[in-house]
Amino acid sequence: MTDSTKPLGEFDLIERFFKNRANQQSKNYPQILLGIGDDCALIGAEKSFNSNSLKDLAISTDMLVEGRHFLPDANPYLLGHKCLAVNLSDLAAMGASPLGFTLAISMPEVKASWLEAFSNGLFDLANQHQCPLIGGDTTAGPLTISITVFGSVSGGEALARHKAQVGDDIWVSHQVGDARLALGALRHEWPLSAEEFNAVSGRMHAPTPRVDLGQKLLGIANAAIDISDGLLGDLSHILRQSKVSAEVFIDEVPGSDVLKSKSLELQRLCKLSGGDDYELCFTAPPEKTAAINGLSKELGFALTKIGKVTSSSTQLITLIDGDGHPLPPNLSAQYLQSFDHFQ
Repeated sequence: MTDSTKPLGEFDLIERFFKNRANQQSKNYPQILLGIGDDCALIGAEKSFNSNSLKDLAISTDMLVEGRHFLPDANPYLLGHKCLAVNLSDLAAMGASPLGFTLAISMPEVKASWLEAFSNGLFDLANQHQCPLIGGDTTAGPLTISITVFGSVSGGEALARHKAQVGDDIWVSHQVGDARLALGALRHEWPLSAEEFNAVSGRMHAPTPRVDLGQKLLGIANAAIDISDGLLGDLSHILRQSKVSAEVFIDEVPGSDVLKSKSLELQRLCKLSGGDDYELCFTAPPEKTAAINGLSKELGFALTKIGKVTSSSTQLITLIDGDGHPLPPNLSAQYLQSFDHFQ
């Protein structure tokens, strides 16, 4: 198969047709501080509405498609929650505070009961984060929900993927892996009891955007990303854009009690490459450890150190097991794969 006919993955097509041209174009507009390639775009500092402090505008768009991102019989209330949560998670990864969002939705038919439940889930989360709906669009078509969220962050202080430094510790918030564990049960890839499924399925259907954590990491963390496509896959974006590598102690990655009861192989698969948990992965200097542990106590969930940023090498991520041994390349490869919307 020639290059011209080889199927393109999600990030390949962005790189080939959009990212390079868009970033070249952005050089002509000094107000564009950060374009394609991070959780949010950043537009240059302006005075905030209620103070004289300078704020950068953070903007992110996510689209959820029936059959690709959610099942046709998905609970509409939880779907409304999740559609906004995944966008708020992008703001969290930049340390930004929500300002508002727009909603574009296509649907095959108008069902008042479905829309009532969907909008309740959407607005309940929006009210929780003081993030009002400010506009959008509707049309007939396959069920597709697209949200653009707007936030603000102190000028020049946003967390970003390209800011990781050699020597930084790598951290992850709360726990990861439950969303993939629940999805696998729905796909009949492995069995879960009804009690186990109920314990983990909320992570897939109603993720918690770590907006407060993101804001509190400003001045503490160097780089951050939200875990949407898999921990190692998302971490690799930080490493590539920062031109560094990493060691990850894979059995230190936190998981739930349900996940811990499963085989080591299944634990690693779900935690390392599962995705859809929307926790934060971030890097910070070792001297910030006490501050991070203080944040963990303040916010009421774990912040776990799982690795170290190293100087750039031919191996982007070295996986270290619980005995301190590097995993062989063939075993590492399966955990380094992440979700791709076109595969």
